[in-house]
Amino acid sequence: MQRLIIKGKKKLKGKIKISGSKNATLPILAASILSNSSEIKNIPLVNDIFTMVKLLKFIGLKCILSKKKKTIKIFNKLTKSNKNIIAPYKLVKTMRAGVLVLGPILNKCGKAKVSLPGGCAIGSRPVDLHLMALKKLGAKIKIKNGYIHATALKGLKGTNIKFPFISVGATENAILAAFGAEGKTILNNCAIEPEIKDLVNYLNKLGGKINIKKRKITIRGVKETRKISYKVMFDRIELGTYLISAGTAGNEISFSNVDKKVINTEIKILKKIGVKVICKKNKITVIGNNKLKKVSIKTGPYPGFPTDLQAQIMVLMTQSEGTSKITETIFENRFMHVPELRRMGANIFIKNNHAYIKGPTKLSGAEVMATDLRASVSLVLAALLAENRTIINRIYHLDRGYQHLEKKLNNCRANIKRIN
Repeated sequence: MQRLIIKGKKKLKGKIKISGSKNATLPILAASILSNSSEIKNIPLVNDIFTMVKLLKFIGLKCILSKKKKTIKIFNKLTKSNKNIIAPYKLVKTMRAGVLVLGPILNKCGKAKVSLPGGCAIGSRPVDLHLMALKKLGAKIKIKNGYIHATALKGLKGTNIKFPFISVGATENAILAAFGAEGKTILNNCAIEPEIKDLVNYLNKLGGKINIKKRKITIRGVKETRKISYKVMFDRIELGTYLISAGTAGNEISFSNVDKKVINTEIKILKKIGVKVICKKNKITVIGNNKLKKVSIKTGPYPGFPTDLQAQIMVLMTQSEGTSKITETIFENRFMHVPELRRMGANIFIKNNHAYIKGPTKLSGAEVMATDLRASVSLVLAALLAENRTIINRIYHLDRGYQHLEKKLNNCRANIKRIN
């Protein structure tokens, strides 16, 4: 099993080009089931994307992946005659986004069997809202032996759906299912993350008729699609991770392939902490500070502070003066990185869904273990700050969501080695 060895206390300086968004590419790849032919550009070269491509191939699509060009060409001949379309456990177990093929397969084939999803162990994340939306659209659903069995032999019908709480995945699956449904569908209390807007942009270019207004999404079902080429947005979580990594004294990193409007909340919080952030057209430069201020934040649906950056910002808070506070409102198990940060000397106290971080604290190298994707990258950020050497185990989590992480950081004078 591979590990990272990181020697800390290096001053970071350089440039990082941000990759395409994993969280946008995955639903767009699921949406390609609705198309006869499409090309997806600017894809991130991470394991979750490779797994989704395997899943599309398994259900019958032809996918041509070019790692050099960072593109995927997809050709689809699925029709109602394809009766036994299965998304198996072996391909869905490692990533939450696997369940997003459910709506598109129902549209194309009228029948689908999809494994209940896996992903990071950060909370229950049930698919109840996904299934509620599909039932409202006319699908018949059964759960049996760990699989979702769904049928809509006469097609899905447009309807009004109001989500009891905001869910990114359920919003995406409802959009994908309603795309080919007969008539008009109105979704209320939706997630409006930039990645969802990217999915809608892809579908509209494909021939869709989808409109977003605040937390209301209107979809008019269509049957015909166009052949298209589409460039995926940049990865705002990757950018946020590296912005945070550059926040401490002596660091200066510039980032390209970005749009500051998408991460306004994160930039405001970094400035409040005391980090200098300079924004230009498609470029952001961060200059670290040795006198960081305490801050209180609460994770929430976009445009709130993303739960996917909670573990990373916690590392920065260990270097702030006073007691900072994080309130986690999205996932109940998303403080699993805290025991590992404590091993490195962090002073963190957890009470219910609140984390209290006292600083500034000297971190020291230790052997630690990654528990999920974002927790694993928080340990990388901590190791960059720590004295001596840190060994991070179970880094396969990192490879699910960060393209060439050690290469990008080493180009900015970090000292990171991957070993077996």
